[in-house]
Amino acid sequence: MHPNALFTPNELFTPDELFTCFNATIDQFELPSAFTFPFYYQPHPLCVLAASELQQHLATQIDWQHDFGLSDDFELDNDKASTGMGKMFGVLLVRSPSGDLGYFSAFSGKIAEQNILPNFVPPVFDMLAEEGFFQTELEAITALNTQVTALSANPQITQLSNQIGQYQADYKTLEQTQRQAMIEGRAQRKQQRQQAENTLTGDALKAELDTLAKQSVAEKNNLKYLKLEWDEKIAALQVQLVQLTADIEHAKQQRKTLSNALQNKLFEQYCFLNARGEEKSLKAIFAPTASPVPPAGAGECAAPKLLHYAYKHGFTPLAMAEFWWGASPKSEVRQHRKFYPSCHGKCNPILGHMLEGLTVDPNPLEQNWAQDKALEIVYQDDAIVVVNKPSGLLSVPGKTIQDSAYTRVLGMFPDVEGPFVLHRLDMATSGLLVFALTRRANKSLQKQFITRGVEKRYIAMVEGIVAQSEGEINLPMRGDPDDRPRQLVCFEHGKPATTYWQLIHTENGRSKLHMYPKTGRTHQLRVHCAHHLGLNMSMVGDGLYGDRDTRLHLHAEQLSFDHPYTHQRMTFSVDCDF
Repeated sequence: MHPNALFTPNELFTPDELFTCFNATIDQFELPSAFTFPFYYQPHPLCVLAASELQQHLATQIDWQHDFGLSDDFELDNDKASTGMGKMFGVLLVRSPSGDLGYFSAFSGKIAEQNILPNFVPPVFDMLAEEGFFQTELEAITALNTQVTALSANPQITQLSNQIGQYQADYKTLEQTQRQAMIEGRAQRKQQRQQAENTLTGDALKAELDTLAKQSVAEKNNLKYLKLEWDEKIAALQVQLVQLTADIEHAKQQRKTLSNALQNKLFEQYCFLNARGEEKSLKAIFAPTASPVPPAGAGECAAPKLLHYAYKHGFTPLAMAEFWWGASPKSEVRQHRKFYPSCHGKCNPILGHMLEGLTVDPNPLEQNWAQDKALEIVYQDDAIVVVNKPSGLLSVPGKTIQDSAYTRVLGMFPDVEGPFVLHRLDMATSGLLVFALTRRANKSLQKQFITRGVEKRYIAMVEGIVAQSEGEINLPMRGDPDDRPRQLVCFEHGKPATTYWQLIHTENGRSKLHMYPKTGRTHQLRVHCAHHLGLNMSMVGDGLYGDRDTRLHLHAEQLSFDHPYTHQRMTFSVDCDF
């Protein structure tokens, strides 16, 4: 018997059964003053404790089985990583209606082919319920899939398609032969016409020209009749093919209609509460966004499940955190036991509604982290200015923050043709930036960046001990369409990205590296460090791909290029503060 077959239905798991009191004493912890901003945060100590207890439960429970790609000691097993699949889990610190402190737990999507398991809050809508409409309507769609597959397997369809292709190829060959004959005939008649005009007169000349003209018309008619003959042959076969595929197209259209209807029905069933007790469906939540059709899996993440369950049963949310358990997926940066922010594409619109009525921590990404930090000028002349950008300062103005390296340089040099932006550093990255002050300098430096004539060296600190002294990472990258600004490793659609690195030294469980990007993809160094196919060690302080800290430990230490006027090689270096 499947281990999950013994589980009771969702309705039998009461809030008291799913509410978890802390095993350890928590009197020494201070409660959060505001709820967690879910898209960029450091987990509250009580959430860290709750996550630790949940991880212990995952490592010891025997009620259900799921291959997370872990070994017997519940650490990553490289042999299982290719088949095992990790999952995102979440904990929600809450105060119960009676005033007790504890937490709820949830997982994203399904585990062990189930979406309802003991100790975890249920989904907002249980599409897998046997008595629900989803299974019934999905069966009808599955039946249509089977019908399409069976009808498409008819060998006559393949035979007719191949015969049509062969007829089209045969006609094309005959047409080319006929056209070549027409070209040769046209040339021959031209010579005959010229000879007749030189040797004949009167009726004899007229008769000869009429004969040549009739030959020309006859050749054109031959081409016309050839096309009509083969069009008729091909059309006859296409009629037969349409007759055979009509049922397939009808079934496909039925399948599309049923799928769209089921999808819209699901969107209406997923309804989410907020702290004010207001309820909205997925369809209503996404309607005013740039992508009004909710993405696949929207509403199935841990955070919306947790908040909805707490609101529904009168618990007060205090803080939350989400962590990854198990082997990393192929594309995303997800490390075992590490905390991660909620995804933007699926969760941002939903949580935007669900957090209404709660006092929430301000969005750190909308705060000017470098307001009181100076922008140091390393070098300047009539053509360029090289600056040392502090961590926390944008390279160019953002949506909500205007202060940036560019705007500060613009204020320093108000009378120049530029400044022109040539490259950028992430807001959290510190180090060297060069701006062109004239159009001539901009054109020269742009060419150097495009042809990779500019050399850059970074210093990075990663979490972990790097065993090798140097190496090269080749992992193609693209943006994550469901979770901007995060980037994915994608071997199918990603752009080439190459990083060479050298170990400087290791200390206190961390490694300091020199990094040389041969390409300049967004977040390249951060992803190449954190991804399991790269170094598998996130940078210290990387709030997107690792653990947030006081700052990201990534610094653009050295920059080399040819001066746009003198063409002499210039190299600039600035020390980092970590």
